[in-house]
Amino acid sequence: MPAQPLLLVPGLMCDHAAWDPVVPWLAGVADCRVVDHGRADSLVDMARQVLADAPARFSLAGHSMGARVALEVVRLAPERVIRVAVLDSGYRPRAEGAAGEAEAAGRHALLAVAQAHGVRAMAAEWAKGMVAPHRLTDERLITAILDMFERKDVDHFAAQIRALLARADLASVLAGLDVPTLVLCGREDGWAPIAQHEAMHALAPRSRLVVIDRAGHMAPMEEPAAVAAALSQWLASKE
Repeated sequence: MPAQPLLLVPGLMCDHAAWDPVVPWLAGVADCRVVDHGRADSLVDMARQVLADAPARFSLAGHSMGARVALEVVRLAPERVIRVAVLDSGYRPRAEGAAGEAEAAGRHALLAVAQAHGVRAMAAEWAKGMVAPHRLTDERLITAILDMFERKDVDHFAAQIRALLARADLASVLAGLDVPTLVLCGREDGWAPIAQHEAMHALAPRSRLVVIDRAGHMAPMEEPAAVAAALSQWLASKE
């Protein structure tokens, strides 16, 4: 049996490097392809780009912002998606009032760092809260994250911030999923905590929740073998 097509959708300022550690573990199980968001500044436009280059039917896994893009793909073309995986992400829109303004201010503060000091300097600040604490001294991991961010420029960052701040409520998409669904997060993900994934699991009728020990928000880079094991089980699930 030929390997099934699997589209891997990266998150904010991420590229193939976010998924590269996982892909070898899926050899023979899936024909993996990492998508690129270009300079799109809306999650819906990112989803349309995915669909424009995708096979007729495919499995779809998204990480962080990429998981929101994956769910927008499902919203646009549910008949083309065989199964969906949501990793280290969320489903709610930006909050109204003070909480939403605080989120926007925090994101724009990082953008200001990138504009003033470069994307790598911004990424160094960003990474502090995005991996499990014990990995902060892992020079190889942190360098891979910083190199990945530096491959994109400030305009990419600004576009993706606009996309995230204008994100839609995805509760109805999750509740309407009628395909095998994986909801996965790192146990030490402080940005998208376990409770958020438990809520998504409760909404999605055919979902399985997996929590990866010793991983933070960048679970596919931090614990690729464990993430790949969960993905392999999901890929083997019947439609």
